[in-house]
Amino acid sequence: MIITRATEYAIRAVLFMASQPRGEIVLKKDICREQEITPAFLTKILQPLIKQGIVGSHRGVGGGFSLAKDPADISLLDVIKAEEGPLYLNLCLADQTSCDREPYCPVNQVWHEARAQLLKVLEKYSFAQLCDMGATAQRAIIPPVEDEKSTLFRQ
Repeated sequence: MIITRATEYAIRAVLFMASQPRGEIVLKKDICREQEITPAFLTKILQPLIKQGIVGSHRGVGGGFSLAKDPADISLLDVIKAEEGPLYLNLCLADQTSCDREPYCPVNQVWHEARAQLLKVLEKYSFAQLCDMGATAQRAIIPPVEDEKSTLFRQ
């Protein structure tokens, strides 16, 4: 299973909005610039998120988008399901009538277990956690900048 480009961009857009101060309206052009998403594509991918109550749309002067929920209350699974619909690893999980072997198929049980674990992991991570993880990773990559005063005192 590979998520679509739309879902990947939706995750990036929500993560960007989650990294802003709570309730802040983010301009469309800022999301597009920061996440390298075209304006038309951003509008398309945000529609399911708006419909699911994850993102709010604000019209007019100073309009844009904001999270409709606290980032701690939005899981990675929420965004993926809004964009992709329910996640299934095999057709037999989506439609039990699609396979006559389902009642005795040993692989069917593995598909169920794998799907349950995947959903559990995706639901475990909120966008607040993902923001924290991103900030921690960024601090590890970018060393702190020393100013003149701290350099002078060490000499």
